[in-house]
Amino acid sequence: MKLSWRKFGIGLGGALTLLAVTGSKAFAQEEGPSSAELAVAIDTMFLLIAGALVFFMQAGFAMLTAGLTQAKNTTNILFKNLMDFVMCSIAFWAVGWGLAYGDSAGGFIGTSQFFLTSAGGDGVPVYVSWFFQVVFAGTAATIVAGAMAERTKFTAYLVYSFIITLFIYPVVVHWVWSGAGWLNTYSGSTDGNWGFTDFAGSTVVHSVGGWAALMGAIILGPRLGRFGSDGKPKSIPGHSMALAALGTFILWLGWFGFNPGSQLAISSQGNADAVALVIVTTNLAAAAGGLGALFTAWFRSGKPDLGQTMNGVLGGLVAITAGCAYVNPISAILIGFLAGPLVVFGAEWLEKAKIDDPVGAVPVHLINGAWGTIAVGLFASAPGNTGTLGLFFGGGATLLMAQVVGIIAIGAWTALLAGAMFLAIKATIGLRVSKEEELSGLDVGEHGSVAYPDFVPGTASVPAAD
Repeated sequence: MKLSWRKFGIGLGGALTLLAVTGSKAFAQEEGPSSAELAVAIDTMFLLIAGALVFFMQAGFAMLTAGLTQAKNTTNILFKNLMDFVMCSIAFWAVGWGLAYGDSAGGFIGTSQFFLTSAGGDGVPVYVSWFFQVVFAGTAATIVAGAMAERTKFTAYLVYSFIITLFIYPVVVHWVWSGAGWLNTYSGSTDGNWGFTDFAGSTVVHSVGGWAALMGAIILGPRLGRFGSDGKPKSIPGHSMALAALGTFILWLGWFGFNPGSQLAISSQGNADAVALVIVTTNLAAAAGGLGALFTAWFRSGKPDLGQTMNGVLGGLVAITAGCAYVNPISAILIGFLAGPLVVFGAEWLEKAKIDDPVGAVPVHLINGAWGTIAVGLFASAPGNTGTLGLFFGGGATLLMAQVVGIIAIGAWTALLAGAMFLAIKATIGLRVSKEEELSGLDVGEHGSVAYPDFVPGTASVPAAD
């Protein structure tokens, strides 16, 4: 019996050895992915994760806006933020991508790749690049919702979200990010282009959204009761600072995809180093922006203000977005810190002009988008894709002038087209809800439902007793 087991063991060992030898030869004959293919896979996954984080910012905007507005409009706010990305996805797939990244017509507009028909080629798949860009387009469009909250028609919102991502925003993208635009050709120099530099979209995304928000708020007019008969502003508090704070944290998290993802690759040492710098400067600017707004509001009112501090964090994030890859950490802190007071004073300037912006979208995105873009011309310590440095780092005024030109051109384009769009909507389907709907709340007036039925008399649904 012992001998039989011994023979069995020897036979089994031999079989396993033979299998191991022949199997290793078979595996050795199979070629694995090349280093180039691995790099593409890594970069593809990097963009997918970054894009998912940016998409999650839609939830952040929804929570922030809902929290800073009245409870009677919560369903309407959430519904609009949902439909914002619905409309954006279709518009950017059909036309927006082609206008942004299609073959250039004179550096002004793209003329091909409509309906995403050209998806081949080497490197990161075009479909993945489209996904990463469409979440940026959605961000630009959703910024407008906050400034026009609590009084805009749902149908009007659908129309203008579609148009912004169909045409207004994509043309700006072509000017700056297409590699063939008149503001930047990504040639490594300023030959044949202005050399306007915006790494992740302080102006391209946030100021575009901010300019559209400003024009919409002006044409729409303030909420009922926002300004008294004497012209003095009256506060209309939001219903949930908890939701607003949650939205701020989600947006802060999403920015770790927004800015680092704009490197578009991470598979090489150089790209990894760039991503590491971007995530540090992004976070430091956010923290400094919160401090800047905190100290400014505290000094002016005598008490620390949570709402202003949260917007200061967001202002710091917006401001660093243009230069996060080109400035050092100390400069990032300074850029972010100065964004805080701009949020506080910007809100006061709007009130003096009797412009109603319920969530502070214009100070956060427009004003700090412009500030962050100018800051690149001052603090850029790395040459980036234009070969120029900032004024404070020996580059002279070349980059600073390019930044000013870009801000003016993009601002004029967006303000003119957005203004015309809102006026056209107002003259046709109407831009603003009725007085009765605004007073009762857009949840009931526009959707026939409420977000908090247990707290609104006559709306709670109670099952009948058996």
